[in-house]
Amino acid sequence: MKWQGRRGSRNIEDRRGRGKSAAVGGVGGVGLLAVLAIGYFLGVDVTPLLQQQQPATTTRQISEADQRAAQFVSVTLADTEEVWAQIFAQQLNRQYRPATLVLFSGVTQSPCGGASGATGPFYCPADRKAYLDTDFFVTMERQLGAGGDFAAAYVVAHEIAHHVQNELGILGQANAARARASEREANEISVRIELQADCFSGVWARYADAMFDSLERGDIKEAMHAAHQIGDDTLQRNAGRVPMPHTFTHGTSDQRQSWFARGFDSGKIGQCDTFSAARL
Repeated sequence: MKWQGRRGSRNIEDRRGRGKSAAVGGVGGVGLLAVLAIGYFLGVDVTPLLQQQQPATTTRQISEADQRAAQFVSVTLADTEEVWAQIFAQQLNRQYRPATLVLFSGVTQSPCGGASGATGPFYCPADRKAYLDTDFFVTMERQLGAGGDFAAAYVVAHEIAHHVQNELGILGQANAARARASEREANEISVRIELQADCFSGVWARYADAMFDSLERGDIKEAMHAAHQIGDDTLQRNAGRVPMPHTFTHGTSDQRQSWFARGFDSGKIGQCDTFSAARL
């Protein structure tokens, strides 16, 4: 992915260097790794387990790799701002209001609950902010086998896609429906939310390439591979579990790849209506 030399976003809230970490004597060593594994591979928010260890405020020095990752995220976020502004104007005849992206290290707080490297990136509609610990990119590469610049860009684009859903009123309606539904039905709604975000990410990728000539050979393959590696069925298998479809909240690997490809091939947000789709 070609990203160097382009503008970065002003909508970055940098909380790195003032995170929190678990106190010595609490969950640590092998125990801490086990807790983190639960969060990464089973989709469970393990932040309360980390926070109950009476976390102490830490001052973290930002490494050169951290800084490069932050610059990359800033440029990618700026790309999403320009792309979605154009899409909203052309396809919806309305104005796009960009999201803020919070960079943090270790643990931070949001109106939607605690955020940590264990929970992975997420979007909080309450404050219209996406939350990201750039160490997640290292986890993607080393533990999930999904490295590469464009794989990381796909992660950012996916979270901003949730903001797009929020701007369009889709996310609020879907979350309201989830609150009234049974657990199984709520999971099914969550899958449709996530697959639509994957489709929107594909739309973004098509526009980003047209606007910035940013894609290089192999970039779409990186994004498709990342989508495969974070499918519910693949994550459950890699965690040593038999895939249980009724517990899926993000969609299978095939579904995530298919909807990303649908968005990229069409370039139309109208092609991303997962809620009306008879088959996902």
